[in-house]
Amino acid sequence: MKKHILVGQSGGPTAVINASLYGVIREGMAHPDEIDHVYGMVNGIEGFLSGRVEDLSHGLSREQLELLKLTPAAYLGSCRYKLPEDLNAPVYPLLFEKFRRMNIGACFYIGGNDSMDTVDKLSRYAALKCIEIPMIGIPKTIDNDLMETDHTPGYGSAAKYVATTVREIVLDASVYQQKSVTIVELMGRHAGWVTAAAALARRKAGDNPLLIYLPEGDFDMERFAMDVERALGKKNSVVICVSEGLKDERGKFICEYSDEARLDTFGHKMLTGCGKILENFVRERFGVKVRSVELNVNQRCSAMLSSLTDVEEAAMAGSFGVRAALKGATGKMVSFERGNEEAYDLSCGLKDVSLICNREKRFPLEWITGGGCDVGDEFLKYALPLIQGEPVRKMKDGMPEFLWRT
Repeated sequence: MKKHILVGQSGGPTAVINASLYGVIREGMAHPDEIDHVYGMVNGIEGFLSGRVEDLSHGLSREQLELLKLTPAAYLGSCRYKLPEDLNAPVYPLLFEKFRRMNIGACFYIGGNDSMDTVDKLSRYAALKCIEIPMIGIPKTIDNDLMETDHTPGYGSAAKYVATTVREIVLDASVYQQKSVTIVELMGRHAGWVTAAAALARRKAGDNPLLIYLPEGDFDMERFAMDVERALGKKNSVVICVSEGLKDERGKFICEYSDEARLDTFGHKMLTGCGKILENFVRERFGVKVRSVELNVNQRCSAMLSSLTDVEEAAMAGSFGVRAALKGATGKMVSFERGNEEAYDLSCGLKDVSLICNREKRFPLEWITGGGCDVGDEFLKYALPLIQGEPVRKMKDGMPEFLWRT
């Protein structure tokens, strides 16, 4: 008897999260003898519990599917719903009863760390109750902080956006003669991968951004002042890139110096504002023209600067996940494995989702250089292949065409 498959999206969107959704839908439709319908959870597990489901295999035309592949944000909508730690909680039998009624044969969840936690709990509950519904995680996050994978879909496009935008900011900041400092605040609570991508903006050694600070190292205001003084001695215009999650040796976030930090629904501190704090510090200490720029959600939603490599790899992850589920895999996350050291070569694998959820892959300390204010060539070699290529987009009236869910 043919089954249906179910897919959801969760957490913060990326420029290519819908490419993974595209991969799940296309691969599901490619197995008509085993899969009847591909259904989507609208607003993730939370929406599914409310009965919000969309038929993706029969509700989207071929043209719409191609638009979906290049549409940013989460087409199905997202959520930040955390399943209970206690597998005896009533939500689990409720979910699996809904799976049974819909004749679901496999479930796919596209997301980051917290989403992999959902996959882990669902797969463990299914094993506990001897229910044969494969649960597969499809990785997604611009933070690039998931364990057991070379990188994550979404990171390449975020890195390309950061590198391009910082290069433009560098040019803009260089037009005046007087000394100035521009501070660019980038996403990254605990992992500095996104901020490190600013190094890709340089044409050659010695270019701006002259200083790059990641959350993996302790941030000290006086050492920062010495770095800025040294940089101003080299260039009239200094561009500095910082992670939102910078913290001092006591573990206190720099943004907390303003006493304005809040918590999100998972209890994570909502970090914004360290760029403004550093702006005020530099102005008071050096008396130069200074401004701070926070790129904010543009880092994850700018599809016009997405990487073709990232788009294709995201779609590949979705397709691979479906094929793995059809072979009986469950409790796994699709991983990326880099092969050839000389020429970029990528393949998909499977990793136990229990090894991934509730853990974070930090930026390697050995790649941090300059006494904590720069990144080395090892990172450039790692990141450059991920930002290659530009998707060909359908345009109308000078604007990109995207797929909107109504």
